[in-house]
This record gives sequence, structure tokens and C-alpha cells, in this order.
Amino acid sequence: MSAGEAITAEGLEALKEELARLEGEGRRTMAKRISAAREHGDLKENAEYHAAKEDQAHLETRIARLAERLRNARVVAMPDGDTGTVAFGATVHVTDLESGRASTFKIVGPTEADLKAGKLSAESPMAVALMGRAPGEEAVVETPRGDRKWRVERIGD
Repeated sequence: MSAGEAITAEGLEALKEELARLEGEGRRTMAKRISAAREHGDLKENAEYHAAKEDQAHLETRIARLAERLRNARVVAMPDGDTGTVAFGATVHVTDLESGRASTFKIVGPTEADLKAGKLSAESPMAVALMGRAPGEEAVVETPRGDRKWRVERIGD
């Protein structure tokens, strides 16, 4: 992705914090585990040592992936003032017109997405349908069970 991966400023900070934690505390903890396992004798038949080395490889892969995401991250700022429509980084309050269920989502970059935390990927069908809509407008989202209609109730916290 040459233009960089869209991310909120909040998401960028979380990425930096996780990377720093894994590079510092994560590596120190892993080194202690490997050192302790080494003391158990013959490394060829030491399951604890091999498990720790495998976990270390997973940790280093995670660190490399986070560092790559950080290098490619492109912070997308919220527009100055209220644009009146759903945009990247906005919090949107919607109602499912079929069930009447209200939901709140923050539109974020794909790597920040966490539906349980109310963070919706800007690339998801739901976010794509909501983008550019103003309060009172409806959006149709294609789902495997058929089209669902959502109404934008308001934008903002």
C-alpha cells in the first residue's frame, strides 16, 4: 500500500505503545524464560527451552509486523469542524430500521477495527454505506441475509 494505511491518531499511539512494550518488557520476559529453560540441562531434549524459543520467534514476528504497520501508517485527521456527514474517524450513532436496535461506531482504519469496542473498519461494507451520510439519512448495507437499512441518528460523541 504505497499511500500508507489509514489510521486514527489514537490508533497510531496505541500501535507505538504496543511496539514499545513488546520490544522492552516482552523481550526481557522472553530472555528470562529462555535463560531459565537453559538451566534445565540438555537443550536437545528440553521441551521448555524449545517452547520458549518458538514463542520468541512469534514475538519477533509480531514486533516486525507492528514495526511495518507503523512505517506504513498514515494518520487521517478529522476535518476541522463538523462536516455534518459520516467521515473517517467520526463516531456515528445509527439505528437498524428492521430491529430498532441502536448502535454506535467509530470509523477507524482496518487494523484498528474491533467491533466489540465499537470500532468499525472504514473498509467494511457497513462503514462504506454510512460514509457521507448525514443525520436522518438512511444507508443500505448488503449482508449475507439480505439488505439491511440503517438510519444515521447523529454524528459525534
